[in-house]
Amino acid sequence: MALIHLDHVPETVKVNLPLNIILPDPGKMGGLAVAKRKVLYLLHGLSDDASAWQRYSSIETVAAGYGLVVVMPSVGRSFYIDQPNGQKYFSYLTEELPQYLVDVFGLAPRREDTLIAGVSMGGYGAFKAALLRPELYSAAASFSGVLSLAILQAMPDDPRRDEFAFLFGDLEKLAGSDHDPAVWLKRAAQNPSLLPRLFISCSRQEDLYPLSGMFHAACQSLGVPAEYHEEDGGHDWFFWDGQIRRFLAAVLGPIPTQ
Repeated sequence: MALIHLDHVPETVKVNLPLNIILPDPGKMGGLAVAKRKVLYLLHGLSDDASAWQRYSSIETVAAGYGLVVVMPSVGRSFYIDQPNGQKYFSYLTEELPQYLVDVFGLAPRREDTLIAGVSMGGYGAFKAALLRPELYSAAASFSGVLSLAILQAMPDDPRRDEFAFLFGDLEKLAGSDHDPAVWLKRAAQNPSLLPRLFISCSRQEDLYPLSGMFHAACQSLGVPAEYHEEDGGHDWFFWDGQIRRFLAAVLGPIPTQ
């Protein structure tokens, strides 16, 4: 495996961003060229960066088993949105970054070979990408995702409230806005056959647990297929490491034996 760390300045964001990439050995997995491999975008949470998945999970070992290219961008604490200040993190994730991978590495996977997943804030970003740009991905996963912004409204004394208001605007107007996962889901439900496979998981002992359950219930009521899993655990990498393995096994099958 090749572990690549680079820094670049996307036009959509205009600030230096770290980017970590796992590239499989082209001499393995039947000699399939790297440019023809399946690609997994892995998104980090609010307090992490591009290094988190490599530092805290077994993704490198799993990627080696599948011969999978893994792309891990950094977006700070942006919630993967196009911000009012002009920094367009959602556009970076869904437009500029994929083109950058084509230009620099020759990575141009087909939709059926492209996956996206994330934890916490990254679960929000992964589902935003999957629901608003379904033509890009064949499967998407949210692990302990922020799948409702009601939790941001219910924090009157939280010091982060000003930070989130800077990102999203008036927090009292989040419901029904373009930042609302419920809005994305209703739009996507008009053509559910066009959507990628959706996976939702959350542990029962964390604050975000109700959000995943409510989102799954909304999927069911709107006729949007989504696979849902919950178990005991916390908002931590012990849980998420198991979930990325579960997600990839469901989409790609068991890790091939060499």
